[in-house]
Amino acid sequence: MAVKSISKRRSSVQSVVLPLIFGAALITAWQTGLLHILLNTDEYVLPYPTRIITIISENTDKIMVNVWASVQVAVLGLLLGSLLGYLIAIFAATFPKFGSGGLTIVSAFNAIHWTKDVSSEAEVRSTFAKIIVVTVVSMASMSVNAYRGLTELPVFSDDLMKTYAAGRLTEFTKLRLPNSVPYIFTALRVSVPGSVISALVSEYFAEYVIGVGRQIRENILIAQYSTAWAYIVTACIVGIVMYAILMVIEALVMKKRK
Repeated sequence: MAVKSISKRRSSVQSVVLPLIFGAALITAWQTGLLHILLNTDEYVLPYPTRIITIISENTDKIMVNVWASVQVAVLGLLLGSLLGYLIAIFAATFPKFGSGGLTIVSAFNAIHWTKDVSSEAEVRSTFAKIIVVTVVSMASMSVNAYRGLTELPVFSDDLMKTYAAGRLTEFTKLRLPNSVPYIFTALRVSVPGSVISALVSEYFAEYVIGVGRQIRENILIAQYSTAWAYIVTACIVGIVMYAILMVIEALVMKKRK
């Protein structure tokens, strides 16, 4: 038991230390110009990390406005998509004859085309369209994983509930819902970074010019590569922070289940 505990602790440490070492080595090679030589590029196209940090510090207010716009879309789309995905999984688990083959989400793909009727304001229409894109991405992941959690039950547990003459609501709250919790977090590990990426990509084509993704596109088009890289780094930070928050929440929830 002690050996297994030490091995698990060592594995956890390595999963943190090794990426940090790789990241430090990459940044060092980048800052010293070695990366430019290896990639056969120059500091104009690939600015030094210190240059990127300077741009971020000098344009914090503007960057935060765009960060908030992107985070708002990512979080709202993630929450809505996860909720709808879980409801779809419940339907599929409750009515397997109709639901087991209907987990592929297609109904929202055409929604972008009718967002022009949502509002007369471009900002509202644009935000709504971007949220729908993130919702679709998050919904697909949640519905598939939650369905597994609601149906792949411990051996004989379902039969035991029937023996006690438990109703559907009791069976759901006492058995299926608790069993699906780990699967929910599995879906969120995919959906959280996916929501950030899909939010950024949707901003490329959005009607209203705002968001980290749109700023990356606009600055590349006018050859302001340093500013574009500043937004790329910011996008990476946003993704890492959101994923870290998820890991903390998962650790707290799963700890209470033990």
